[in-house]
Amino acid sequence: MTASVVDGLPRLSHTEAEHSRAVEALIRTRIKERGGWLDFEAFMDLALYAPGLGYYSAGAAKLGRGGDFITAPELSDLFSACVARQCAEILTRTPGGQILEFGAGTGRMAATVLECLARLDALPARYAILEVSADLRARQRERIGRLPAALAARVVWLDTWPATPIRGAVLANEVLDALPCQRFVLRHDGVHALGVAAATEGALIEQERPADSALQAEIAAIAHGLPAPLPLGYRSEICPRVEGWIAGAAQCLAQGAILIFDYGLPRAHYYHPQRCTGTLRCHFKQRVHDDPLINLGVQDITAWVDFTRVAHAADAGGLEVLGFSTQAAFLLGTGIDSLADPAADPAARARWVSEARQLLLPGEMGEAFKVMVLGRALDGPLCGFAHQDLRHSL
Repeated sequence: MTASVVDGLPRLSHTEAEHSRAVEALIRTRIKERGGWLDFEAFMDLALYAPGLGYYSAGAAKLGRGGDFITAPELSDLFSACVARQCAEILTRTPGGQILEFGAGTGRMAATVLECLARLDALPARYAILEVSADLRARQRERIGRLPAALAARVVWLDTWPATPIRGAVLANEVLDALPCQRFVLRHDGVHALGVAAATEGALIEQERPADSALQAEIAAIAHGLPAPLPLGYRSEICPRVEGWIAGAAQCLAQGAILIFDYGLPRAHYYHPQRCTGTLRCHFKQRVHDDPLINLGVQDITAWVDFTRVAHAADAGGLEVLGFSTQAAFLLGTGIDSLADPAADPAARARWVSEARQLLLPGEMGEAFKVMVLGRALDGPLCGFAHQDLRHSL
């Protein structure tokens, strides 16, 4: 096992420890094959997606209060009800349209969105789920199976992006933050790439090497557009895989909108000189820490999203940025305040207030999480972005 320890984290169970050792053995093999050093993107790819071993490829309770982290749809159905209202508006402009959800978690958002759209008389012709995790796909099938048969019959699972472009809405909640990223640090002699090596005593350690020309050019281009220079010792992340993901989404959308929900920032804020340690975070049993070299295969690893990069990728893919706002502004625009039941008992009202506060308040999810909508051939404004327009910050 790795030597790195983070105070306050729960200890691994015997099964978790065995699994983590198997993931570490795979990573050690790759390090040896690459000459003793593995760039961070390749390391993160193995830790999260190695077939049968990676965090998202192996069975584990990842989401919800018994898992490692709680997403907005798991926290409250209020979030999904608001998403459904935005989907309904999109579907009215794309008659006969579909919904495609990428990475559907436990299936709770899909189920709630379908139930809400049924009440709004705005059901999609099909609700497709593209899920890479076999464990999560099984949980999604179980949750969707509890829906009325007429709704459940609309749901299908895909292994790849649709071969034929669809019309309608594409949903991506906390997807881009889990794309493997590169890490870098600025030194007096230039940009260094951060990676992983095996120390002489056997522990996995962070190790840096002079960046290749591609990474140097990336960082130079980013730094050139910033309002202030970045200091020596500055560490952060870049995620070139964003371009590929957006390109894939663009190719599968004939008409409609892609809704992206994630924690992130415009580039000038993402690469602020005071944000000098980057945005990489790990999630393990409801604890957040910054050491990706422990709990391999049994903890999540994420990095915040550079939404300026997303916007540039969208433009390259022939998509238009139709809106960009905080999660709080999006939920207010889609009418979260009208979802309270005036006839509810005091306990239910208190629960509604508590959930709404966590979704809306700046100190909770309200401002750290952003919502971006990318559109193609979709006319008119969208209700979720009526309260705020942050596109100028991109």
